[in-house]
Amino acid sequence: MSERKLTLEQQSEFHYTIGPYAEPAIEVEPGETISVETVDAFGGRISSEDDIPSEALAGAGLNPQSGPIHVEGAEKGDTLQVTIESIEPRGPQPRGKTCLVPYFGGLTATDRTAMLHDHLPERVNMSEVTTDGVEWREEITIPYEPFIGTIATAPELDSVSSLTPFKHGGNMDLPDVRPGNTLYLPVNTEGALLYLGDCHAAQGDGELCGVAVEIPTITTITVDVIKDKEIEWPRVESDEYVMTVGSIRPLEDAARIAYAELIKWMVDDYGFETYDAYMFLSQVGSVRLGNMVDPNYTIGASVPKEYL
Repeated sequence: MSERKLTLEQQSEFHYTIGPYAEPAIEVEPGETISVETVDAFGGRISSEDDIPSEALAGAGLNPQSGPIHVEGAEKGDTLQVTIESIEPRGPQPRGKTCLVPYFGGLTATDRTAMLHDHLPERVNMSEVTTDGVEWREEITIPYEPFIGTIATAPELDSVSSLTPFKHGGNMDLPDVRPGNTLYLPVNTEGALLYLGDCHAAQGDGELCGVAVEIPTITTITVDVIKDKEIEWPRVESDEYVMTVGSIRPLEDAARIAYAELIKWMVDDYGFETYDAYMFLSQVGSVRLGNMVDPNYTIGASVPKEYL
């Protein structure tokens, strides 16, 4: 099938909640490839290192999402398969934006962790970003390792903030949602209604200050529907491993969800017995910290395919 496009002009209105009530921006068939123009997590409102984030972002939504993409034939109880084909930076340089936002991040007081000190100083770092790398400073270039920070299918009834990761996916900030890998998401409503945005050029485990190298992109995905395959939490597959994702607070419960879901996957699809898989993962399992700053924290638990 030919590649479809979802441009900024087609999108017109971005979404700050993920839910079943928005009109689709585009309707596609299973197996189709879609090239999506995304905006950065700030909606382009930060454009200079002289900007003060609390002023630039005041009174506006954060983490704008493209979509939703309606996938023909997807129904509750199916699984949506999303293969990330490529993520290309777009827009004028410097494209990459990182900042300190008041009372947001892993090493500051937040609205959920109250402390008697002022917020950290507001600061913006702008970076030149190409597929060759991220120029953090003149003497430091970070590898360009792009991924989709927020991607989700619509919940059945509720609309969830685009800042919040949960069973539907959402703001997982998981670097494994990258080109070459396949993401599996639960389908909870007709057409799946896929949202995506918040793409990153680079991010360390945990997204420590709360902000990665945020960029606008052209992100190309291929979608498909696995009929009558019901999953509860997102899953990721690469050439080397399979991974399950848990997003909740506290962090240890996110890890428990991820590992419990991985055991279920190993039992259902790879012939393991439950408690054998439990003991086996104690020896070879790995965890990836997606974020430790969002309303829910995200952990990915994985096992190498060579053992499956």
